[in-house]
Order: sequence, then C-alpha cells, then structure tokens
Amino acid sequence: MIRYMKFTTATIALLSATTLWAPQGAAEAPTGADLVIRGGTIYTGDAAPFRGDVAIRDDRIIYVGPKAPGTSARTIDVTGLIVAPGFIDPHAHVNEALASKDPATRLVLPFLTQGVTTAFIGVDGYGDPEVARTFGIADARAGGEGVAGLEQSSRDFGINFATYVGLGSVRSKVIGAADRAPTAAELATMVGLVDKAMCEGAMGLSTGLFYAPQSYAKRDEVVTLAKAAAARGGTYDSHIRDESSYTIGLKGAIEEALSVGRDAKIPVHIAHIKALGVDVHGQAPAIIAQIEAAQKAGQIVHADQYPWSASGTGLSAALLPRWAQDGGRAEMLKRFDDSVAMARMRPEMVENLRRRGGPESLLITSGPAGFEGKTLERIAKDRAIAPVDAAILILKLREAGVASFNQDEGDIAAFMKRSWVVTSSDASQGHPRYYASFARKYATYVKEKGVIDLGTFIKQSSFATSRLFGLEGRGELKAGAFADVIAFDPATFAPRADYAQPALFSTGMRFVVVNGSLAIENGEATGLAGGRPLPRSAQGASCK
Repeated sequence: MIRYMKFTTATIALLSATTLWAPQGAAEAPTGADLVIRGGTIYTGDAAPFRGDVAIRDDRIIYVGPKAPGTSARTIDVTGLIVAPGFIDPHAHVNEALASKDPATRLVLPFLTQGVTTAFIGVDGYGDPEVARTFGIADARAGGEGVAGLEQSSRDFGINFATYVGLGSVRSKVIGAADRAPTAAELATMVGLVDKAMCEGAMGLSTGLFYAPQSYAKRDEVVTLAKAAAARGGTYDSHIRDESSYTIGLKGAIEEALSVGRDAKIPVHIAHIKALGVDVHGQAPAIIAQIEAAQKAGQIVHADQYPWSASGTGLSAALLPRWAQDGGRAEMLKRFDDSVAMARMRPEMVENLRRRGGPESLLITSGPAGFEGKTLERIAKDRAIAPVDAAILILKLREAGVASFNQDEGDIAAFMKRSWVVTSSDASQGHPRYYASFARKYATYVKEKGVIDLGTFIKQSSFATSRLFGLEGRGELKAGAFADVIAFDPATFAPRADYAQPALFSTGMRFVVVNGSLAIENGEATGLAGGRPLPRSAQGASCK
C-alpha cells in the first residue's frame, strides 16, 4: 500500500523522504470538536448513505455517525445536503495555478467549487523531474532546502496535490525534441532522473506517447523508465500512443500500455480513456474486454475518464503528422515554407482532420487573437481558404488549443459504468472541463441520463481513486482520516461553464473543508488555503 507524507510549512525541514503517516483509529467519545457538519445525508465513500454528523478537530475527522457526541466550537446545519469525501482528480493540468505567485490563484477555486480537494499533476508526460521543486519543499536526501524550496515553502494551496515525473520532461531534458533513440549513456541519465524524482515523492512515471517528442520514444525505452518507477513502488500513467487511428490504433495502443505494465511489473493507469474519432466509435466494449482480460490474468490496470464528448489538445497535435514536428517548433515552421514537405504534409493533415470529424468539430479555445471561440470551419470560410490552410495560418502565428468534438455518448457511458474507471477532469484552460467536470458528471450522467447512480458517482470521485492509488487517509469519511469533506445541494449542483463560456464556476457546492479548513462556506470562498503537497514515500533501496 502506498503511503503519503504529511507535513506543514513549519515542519518541512524536519521531514525525511520516507516519513509516513498512518490514520489513527476512531475516537470513542470525541469532545471539543472544532467543527460539526450536522444533519446531512452522508456518503462515506463506500457504504450505504445515512443521515448523521461529521465531527472535525484540527485536520482530522474524529467522528462519523448518527449524532456527534460532546461539544464543538461550531456546528453547521447541512440538512438536505449530500455530505461526501472531498473529490480526487487523478488527471489535472493545474500546475500553473499551484505555482502562481498570486494567493487567490493558488486556491484553485474552479476545483473547490466542484468539491475537488486533491488533484494529480505532472500528467501526460509533463511532470517536472525536479519533484522537490514542484512541491516547493527541501530535497531531504541532500539535507538542504534549495532555492526553489526557499521560495515556495511558505506558499499556501487551496487543494492537495501529488505529481508524476514525466517521460516528456525527462526526454526533453536529456535528448531535446529530436526524433531518435537515446544512447546508452542518455538512457542511463534518464533512468537516474526518474529514480531521483521517485525518491523526492513522485507517484510514478507519466507518459504522453501521442505527443512529440514523446511519440519518438519506442516501447523498450518506455519500459526501461517504467522499471525505474516500479522499483520505487510507482504507477505507470499513460496518455496512450493512439486513442484513434493515427498510428497503431486504439486497440494497439492499449496493448502497448499493458505490455509496458507486464514487462516493467508496474500497475498501469490509462489516462482519460476514450475512443477518439469516427474510425473508432463503438469500440468501447472491445477495449473494456481487452483490459478486463488483462486484469483476470493478474495485471493491475485502471483508468480515469472526463465526462465530455469533446477532448482538448493542441492544434498541432490534432492535425500535424509527427514527422513534421521533429526538431520542435522552429523546424515545423520551416517545413510550412517547404513545398516538398507540404506536398507530403497536406494530405496527412486532411486525413487527420477527417479522423477528428471534420473542420466543424474543432473549436479554437486558445491561440492567436481573433481566432478563439471559432471553429476551424468558420475561420476557413471567413478567409475563403481550405481548413488545412486555416490551421497552418494559425500555427504560423502560435500554437492553439482546440476542443475536439470526437467521442460517441455510447462509448462514454460504457466506460463510465466500469468499476475500474474513476472521475477526472483533464483540466486545461479554455475548455469547460477545468471548471465543471465533476459538476457535469453529476448533472448529466447521474441526474439527467441515469448512466450511474449518486453513490457510484461519489465512489468514483473519491473512495475508488484513493484506493487505486493508495492515498491512505483520503477519499473516505471515517474517524482518523484527513478532514477533506464536502456538502452539496443535490438539486442545484451543476455546471455553468460550457464551450462558449468555459470559465464559469459551478453551482450548488455549499461547503468544502480541506484538511480541516473551511474553504467554501455557503457557496462562497473563504480565502482559507488548507491544501498540502502530497509527496509519495519511495519504496525499494534507500534513496541517496
């Protein structure tokens, strides 16, 4: 079982890289609670709901039951509300928010207003190998704080967060953006970076094999780095090489991820599982069978899913062939002015656009001024040019983000019903999933469509995630657990953000407690920042 280090700013310098915290047993007669959340319908995470109280002292839950005994400094009446563990998002791009110098941004209010109290960052292969810097803590192995640690150790966060070390970041640091295999010496350096990151508290190795330059990594290279993460008890988290029909196909990419897990002897987590594009719509049952066959054979395999039919990615990733990105942006721009390269590139871009559902299916969510909020089809028509030329026009100016409407609702529902699939956001700016994924899953797939019930939604958003990743003391309402507790109105919990207005806070989340701090009160932010970094304790041989 993976355990996570618990610390505060004041004690940061005293921690070792292997400090553990074990949840305490339930208090028999809790008295002197700081806060009692009274009278709500309680979903503990993995048990039948009941009406009762949750009592909190400091950063711990000290009682969950019909009625909290003893006294409390404050009682909040939540009659009619649903009380649940704080939601856990295992795939989020909130690195910039957490690293911001602005305290209000570090609260990550788009997440708190959905009830998300913990998030995993460093996903899709982008996790900084300098994990101590990511957490803003000392490199305990070296016995010093470091410049980054001194700068960030006093910062407060609105949510808890854990991080991966990423293949893309490691590969770029050692090899750059070139399409080639590492030398033996380079591979050894990459292994060392992964091991160091694991010792500093990374959850495991993340990959984004769809994206250049990670797409240039062969399977054996990935296995070698995954073995380094496995030796420290980590997880292999992968945005697989192909969620569609670009290269090896969806089934082939799933098999590649499974084979990495088998060869590296590491648990496999499939990031934002989906069947992307018209060529693979309807393949969810086959992919489910493929994964469950691996599970029956003894592999640990699970996945997360965001509840949107539109994915979010970069325009270059969506449309450009990977050979056109070899060497990075500077080389890509040269190829746009090379008639021979364009003669090869243009038909491949046309085919990739077809895979995505055509120019009407790509909405520009970020990029050069004047293009945001328009489909590629609209941009092309306004300028009387072909959609591919419109894409090149945009990319010559700068990279752009797109919402790509490319999934089938039947596939979404099929994946959502599996017990090994948990809720995520894949939060990225410009897409409503940053502000509304958990709210949308409840409003759309519980209330409106009835794909899953309320208890399943809560379990997939808290308890199941904590168990898959070994976050002891999180994702469950019980005495001794950390006090990450939410209370929402089942009648009004809903998203406001959509594709036209992606940056609107969700409604109906009435109270959010993070490590005992009341972050949301009566639907309003209090400004309290109770979140903490969650470095994972490394296993295996002693870290140097």
